[in-house]
Amino acid sequence: MKVLVVETLANLESFVRAAEHGSFSEAGRRMSLTPAAVSRNVAMLERNLGIRLFHRSTRRLTLTEAGEAFRLGLGDRLDGIQAAIAEAATGSTEPAGTLRVSLPPTLGLSYILPLLPGLLERYPRIRPEWHFESRQVDLVAEGYDAAIGGGFDLSPGIVARALAPAHIVAVASPAYMAGRVGPTDPSGLQSLAGVVMRSTRTNRVRHWTMRDATGHELPVLLPESIVVNDPVAMREAALLGLGVAMLAMADAVPALESGALMRLVPRWYADAGAISIYYASRTLLPGKTRAFVDWVTDAFGKQQLAERFAGSFG
Repeated sequence: MKVLVVETLANLESFVRAAEHGSFSEAGRRMSLTPAAVSRNVAMLERNLGIRLFHRSTRRLTLTEAGEAFRLGLGDRLDGIQAAIAEAATGSTEPAGTLRVSLPPTLGLSYILPLLPGLLERYPRIRPEWHFESRQVDLVAEGYDAAIGGGFDLSPGIVARALAPAHIVAVASPAYMAGRVGPTDPSGLQSLAGVVMRSTRTNRVRHWTMRDATGHELPVLLPESIVVNDPVAMREAALLGLGVAMLAMADAVPALESGALMRLVPRWYADAGAISIYYASRTLLPGKTRAFVDWVTDAFGKQQLAERFAGSFG
């Protein structure tokens, strides 16, 4: 009976991963199996169910109507079953396994990575696999347990838990501002050199509208004096005294607190939404993911990061 259960779960996982990635090869890579093994598992599942789950071609797999209905019926149950079996097999409910997380570089290195020693001391059976990258990942398709960032598309089954505001502020180095008159509102920024970022996703330079505590809004007409494609590069250019940059408070706080950067037009900020932690559906959430989400959320509260990242405080 035990062999039958394990075999059935392997067949189900092969189906789910192949459906997510449209490929037996990619599913096999995710599962550490050969493409042939994944194909055999899916074929066995099709025989057991008596239905065809995929249309097969030389380029890509696509779900049949019956396959799509079966995938929707499975929902998030497979991950929950696997987590329950793993916990039962060890005789413990201790969070365990590879924790695959996507993190923005500056926020991740400055605020999330320092939480790792305490997390591992509390949950030693978790094995981190953390990716520091300036992009929005697809949690399900790319196999991430969680991601931290802002503005992710909330596809069905993905939960966003807000951690702090994503406020954007105008900053420059004291060396750059030496001998220059600081602007009194965002309209004055147009007379200064601008360090701006071109989005790798849209290929456009992002322009902001700033607001103050009273709700008054003004556009930021910052010249495109220097254009980069990475927020870290934008901050470093500002630190080098090359001009004014519009930075997320999360990226700017260390340099602002040390005095390496100064904030221009204090109490004016642009609102980019929220910094959130993203993960799959709340139901049957694996212990490793729940432990990580709770650990990060608790740390943001203890360190008052929501308040520190709020541009409205000046």
